[in-house]
Amino acid sequence: MITGIDHVIVAVPDPDEAAAELERLLGLRAGPGGRHEHYGSRNRLIWLGDSYVELLGIDDERLAAGAWYGPRALSVLSEHGAGYVGLSFASDDLAAEMAVLQGQGSVLGAPAEGERRRPDGRIVRWRVAVPPAADPDVGLVFLIQHDAQGAEWTAPERAERARQQHPLGGPVRLTHFELPVREVRATTMRLHRDVGLQFRPSLAGGGARDASAGSQTVRLIAARPGVLPVVAMRGGRSEVDAAAFGCRWLIALR
Repeated sequence: MITGIDHVIVAVPDPDEAAAELERLLGLRAGPGGRHEHYGSRNRLIWLGDSYVELLGIDDERLAAGAWYGPRALSVLSEHGAGYVGLSFASDDLAAEMAVLQGQGSVLGAPAEGERRRPDGRIVRWRVAVPPAADPDVGLVFLIQHDAQGAEWTAPERAERARQQHPLGGPVRLTHFELPVREVRATTMRLHRDVGLQFRPSLAGGGARDASAGSQTVRLIAARPGVLPVVAMRGGRSEVDAAAFGCRWLIALR
C-alpha cells in the first residue's frame, strides 16, 4: 500500500546552487545526494523525515534523454529554466501494489531496479514502477520501494534523519503537495487508475480535490496563469512563503 509521499522532483540548472539558494530562502539544508552515472544526472536532497525534495540537475543531455525521467526534466529546463518534474509515492509492497493496479489498467510498468552512488561511495537502491511518458497535467507520477538494507534507508539512518535540525529551527515535515491541472476531474480518475489514489472534495473549495497518501495530502486545483505547484511543510520557528525554481514553498509553524 502507499505509505506516503516519497519525494517531489524539481529540475534545476545546478543542484548545488539551488540547494544554497533554498537554504537562504527557506532555512532548509540539503544533503549531499549523488549521481545517476548511466543517465548523466545528479541531485541534492532536502530531507523532510522520510520524504524529500529532489533537486535534479542534468550534466549530460544525451545520456539523460535515455532515462525514463530525462525527457520530462530536459523539457522543463528548456522551457522554464527550472520547475516541477514529478511526484513519487512510497509503497511497502510494490509487487503486490502493481498486480492490483495493472489489473485496473494502470499505465505504470513492471517494477524495475534502480540505484544511485553517493559521494561517499555507498549505493542507494530501490525498485520503481514508472509511466511510459509524462502525463500532460501531472508530469511523472510513480511508485517506489526503497531497499531498507541499502544506504539512506537503514533503521539508524532513518532515526537520525527524523531528528535532523534544519537551519530555520527543528525538524521539518512535508504535509501536502498541491498541483495545478487543466482538468481536475479527469486527472483524479487517471491518478486513481495509475497509482490508486482516492480523491475527495477539498475543503480548499474551488473544485479542488484531495487524496490521502499516508498522513500526507495531494491536492489538485484548477490551473490558472501564475499559479505554481506548492510544496507545503510544517516545522521550524518561523513561517515561510517563497517562490523559487518554478514552485511555491510554504512552511507553517510546527
